[in-house]
Amino acid sequence: MKHKLLAAALVLGLLTAVIPSAGAVSLLIDSAPAHVALTVRNQTTYVPIRAVTNLLVSGAAISWENHQAVVRAPNLTLTVRPGNRYLNANGRLLYIKDGVRAEGGSVMVPIRVLAKALGASVVWSATAGTVSVKRGSGTIPSGGNFYDSAAVYWLSRIISAESCGEPMAGKLAVGNVVLNRVASPDFPNCIYDVIFDSRWGGQFEPVKNGTIYDMPTEESVIAAKLCLDGASVVGSSLFFLNPAKAANFWTVQHRPYIASIGSHQFYA
Repeated sequence: MKHKLLAAALVLGLLTAVIPSAGAVSLLIDSAPAHVALTVRNQTTYVPIRAVTNLLVSGAAISWENHQAVVRAPNLTLTVRPGNRYLNANGRLLYIKDGVRAEGGSVMVPIRVLAKALGASVVWSATAGTVSVKRGSGTIPSGGNFYDSAAVYWLSRIISAESCGEPMAGKLAVGNVVLNRVASPDFPNCIYDVIFDSRWGGQFEPVKNGTIYDMPTEESVIAAKLCLDGASVVGSSLFFLNPAKAANFWTVQHRPYIASIGSHQFYA
């Protein structure tokens, strides 16, 4: 019954654009005030997906299907489910650190994430207390065109093999380390070569024990795409280890500590 009542409230919000009460932050679209109340959570500005999408994309249709909000417009299909930590826009997975929210009958997402999905840009003014959005293409290049299939293939496998039992943040962190190494002059410059780097007896245990070739979990594929689309949870980390299983603690002794997520510690 509880789930049915939540679904009914969200449907009503999608149809009538019920919005939470206004806060100190105001929204401008193409420099004109937009009468949309915003919610700020952990310094992130959330907006109701129906109200803002209708302002940014002409002819957009928003509905509630299979427990998620669905946006359809020319060259755009966007889905967002309350509780998820990402939205899906044309097959692109865009990270939402604190998750999609359901408030006051509306589905709420961060304005920067929604703007990216809709090809718009965002500028925040702390002095004026405004979030300024500039309309763009109204869509985002598709995942089929954006993601390199080999990158998803290998990144999802190392994420799955190294962090199968970890939370989503832990999976993202492993992916971040691999991509940080790709970007670093101290490591190979592609995902495959980073994973199979054989220096110092090999870099990753799953390469040594063969689990790198196992089919990745669905969540690991999602994590790989989120990382490739810019999700970052451990900054400049280049190393990680599980202190309960590690035999070598050189990283702990010689590299700056960044964070602990799940069973892993991360170091720059």
